[in-house]
Amino acid sequence: MTRHGVEPSLDYEFGMMFRWDIDTLSGYPHQFLKAAQGAVPWSFRRCRLTESLRERLRLVGARVVWIQGWQVAGYWQAAREAKAAGTELWLRGESNDLAPNQAWKRPLKRIVLGQLFSRVDRFLYVGSANRRLYRSFGIPESRLHPTPYAVDNRRFVGQAAALRPQRWELRRRWGVADDAFCVLFCGKFIKKKRPMDVVKAARLLRSDGRLPNIHLLFAGSGELGEALRRICTVVHDAEREAGKPARSEGSFSAREGAPVASFTGFLNQTEISRAYVAADCLVLPSEHGETWGLVVNEALASGTPAIASTSCGCTEDLLSSSSGRRSFVTGDVRALAEALLAVRGADPYVPQPMELLAKYDFSKTVETVQNLYASTKTYARKQCSS
Repeated sequence: MTRHGVEPSLDYEFGMMFRWDIDTLSGYPHQFLKAAQGAVPWSFRRCRLTESLRERLRLVGARVVWIQGWQVAGYWQAAREAKAAGTELWLRGESNDLAPNQAWKRPLKRIVLGQLFSRVDRFLYVGSANRRLYRSFGIPESRLHPTPYAVDNRRFVGQAAALRPQRWELRRRWGVADDAFCVLFCGKFIKKKRPMDVVKAARLLRSDGRLPNIHLLFAGSGELGEALRRICTVVHDAEREAGKPARSEGSFSAREGAPVASFTGFLNQTEISRAYVAADCLVLPSEHGETWGLVVNEALASGTPAIASTSCGCTEDLLSSSSGRRSFVTGDVRALAEALLAVRGADPYVPQPMELLAKYDFSKTVETVQNLYASTKTYARKQCSS
């Protein structure tokens, strides 16, 4: 319904124009549906269809309509049109049962979502918390199918391998000392992501002397950018110091208690691996509303340890305590500091659990979709008649 990210687009949370620097459209036939003028992915009302999807489905002989959640009006329209056209409806949303609901909203949510769910033939769940949400609505196991949230693991593994010989050069370019423990925050600088918690934990570890050489690396942009810069001792800022060399940690006097930090600016898909390779650890401290957290997948595929809050949808699947990885209760800065210390003291040469990543890979979703597609009624009828 939109070309957001395919063409230069404004992302209001990043606070900038951007487009993805990898090709997302080649290799398969595709069409963009007609949508309301000014449609954007974050507006429920404006991201709506202005054409008859029912007629298009009949013309192309569609077997399945796949919607990506219920956050825009166009998905609700598609659900109605799919049923009217006699096609199966598949849902692959990312919401979960981790976010608390106000008491007055619960019955309303059950009624509204219950109506949508009653139209869905297949629920494609991305992780454990997403699956539990569907089960809480009484969706039977027979309609639940695993399509785990994943990134292009092969690409991230390959990009990291190619960049690893340049690790020390990358760090110096951003002003990160060779002996620093570099902690990466990657994403939008917005309240939901809680980047301030990383600064508070670093401040605590510097002030009590347990990790005086901690260095924060911020990759991204957003409305909290200025506030983050004010409470850190910034040694490199790509958005402001284009063409200027980064200062090394020994070339300035840090403000008392303020952690040392570098800001890389927005890094696109082919660039972000530089930050994962340069860092010693990724932290995702988000509050409720972080339905997954794909930066954790990216970091693990890049060979970088990760820490995430318990509010992130990916935490129980990718960072469970039983697997020796790290998580902390959202907003507990001391627990985050302890997790950073634990990662700092871990053996840096222990390889990342590739068997875990293998479970969260595109191939798993492809396998599920292939099997489900072969079982659709229209496909099955055609196979029988032939």
